[in-house]
Amino acid sequence: MCFLSDMVQNSIYLDYNATAPIKPEVIAEVARVMEIGGNPSSVHNRGRIAKAILEKSRQSVARMINCRPQKITFTGGGTEANNIAVKSSGAQHLILAETEHDSIRQSEGHFSGTVEILPVNATGYVTPDSLSKALTAVPDHTLVSIMLANNETGVIQDIKALAEIAHAHGVLFHTDAIQAFGKIPLDFRDLGVDMMSLSGHKIGGPQGVGAFVALEKLTITPLIFGGGQEVGRRSGTENLAGIAGFAKAVSLIPQNLQAMDRLADYRNRIEQTLMAHTDQVKFFGQNANRVGNTTTILMPGVLSETQVMAFDLAGICVSSGSACSSGKVKPSHVVSAMGGSHDEALSTIRVSLGWNTTEDDVTAFIEAWKKLFDRKHKG
Repeated sequence: MCFLSDMVQNSIYLDYNATAPIKPEVIAEVARVMEIGGNPSSVHNRGRIAKAILEKSRQSVARMINCRPQKITFTGGGTEANNIAVKSSGAQHLILAETEHDSIRQSEGHFSGTVEILPVNATGYVTPDSLSKALTAVPDHTLVSIMLANNETGVIQDIKALAEIAHAHGVLFHTDAIQAFGKIPLDFRDLGVDMMSLSGHKIGGPQGVGAFVALEKLTITPLIFGGGQEVGRRSGTENLAGIAGFAKAVSLIPQNLQAMDRLADYRNRIEQTLMAHTDQVKFFGQNANRVGNTTTILMPGVLSETQVMAFDLAGICVSSGSACSSGKVKPSHVVSAMGGSHDEALSTIRVSLGWNTTEDDVTAFIEAWKKLFDRKHKG
C-alpha cells in the first residue's frame, strides 16, 4: 500500500478530463455521511436524516446550475445520465454530433429508432445550418443530443443557439454538459435545453455518481425499476455518501472557475512552447472557443499508445482521447471528425489540467514531450 501511495504522490497527473482527483473536503464529507448511514426511503429518524442530506444535496446542485431541484435525478454517473436521455425520453429519431462521447455515439447500435449523425467543421463546431438542414423533415418524437464541451478537445458548442433551432422545429434537445461542468459557468435555464447530463468525478467529486437534469413535464421511462426512488425516474437506494460528496464538489465549483484563467495560461504555454520547438506539432480545436484546461496534441509519426506509455514511464499521466473505453487506445473519432487523417487520429494525446496542477507539472510535461519528439524525429 505504501508503494502504491508513493507512486501516486510522485506522479504528475494531467488527465483531469478522465477523472479529477477527489478534493480533501469531498473525502471528508463522504466519510461523514457514511458514518451517519441511513436509507432515505425509511420513515424513522435515521431515514429522515438521510432524506434531508439527499434533498440538501439536490438543492446544492440545482442552485449551481440555476434550475428547480425537482428537475434533478441522481444517477450512477454521466454515462447513465446520457443513456436515460437517449433511451427513456420516448425519442424515435436521434440526431447527434459526430464528436459525441461514446455513451451517446454507441446509441446507434442500441437505440430502437433511427439515428442521424451531424458532421462538425474543422474547428469542431456543429454549424446552425447543418442542424437546420437535418431538422427540415424529421419524424415525431425526435431528440437532438449535442455535448456542450468536448471531452477530447474542450471545444465549446453554442448550445443555446442550437437548442433554439431544435425547439423551432418542435423537437427535444439534450446536452452532455459533463466536461463543461466546473470549467465554465453552467445555467440550465439560460441554455434552454430540455435535458442535461452531469458527472461528479470530473469536478473533484466521487466516481460513480452523476445527475440527469430534465424538465418536469417530460415523461421519462425509467431504465431501472424497483422502489420508485427519484420520483420514479431512477429506482434503487440512493448512493447517499456519493451524492453528498458530489454536492460538496459542486459547492467548490467557484474555486474551479477562478482557476480556469491560470489553467488556460498553462495550456497556452504548452502549445506555444511546443510550436516553437517544431512546426510539425498540431493542436486540434486550437482556434475554437475551448475550456481552459484542455489541449489535444498531435505528435506525427508516434502512436498515441507509444506516447502514453512513454509519458507514464516519465511519471506523467496523460491519455489518448476518451478514457471511458475500457483502457483501449484507439484512433480518435473526434480528430477524424475534424478532418484529421487516420494517421493523425492514431497519434494524438489529450492533456487536461485541473485544480492541483502546478507550473512545475507543466514544465515537466513540456520537457518530456520535447525529449520524446527529438528521440523519434531527430535521433
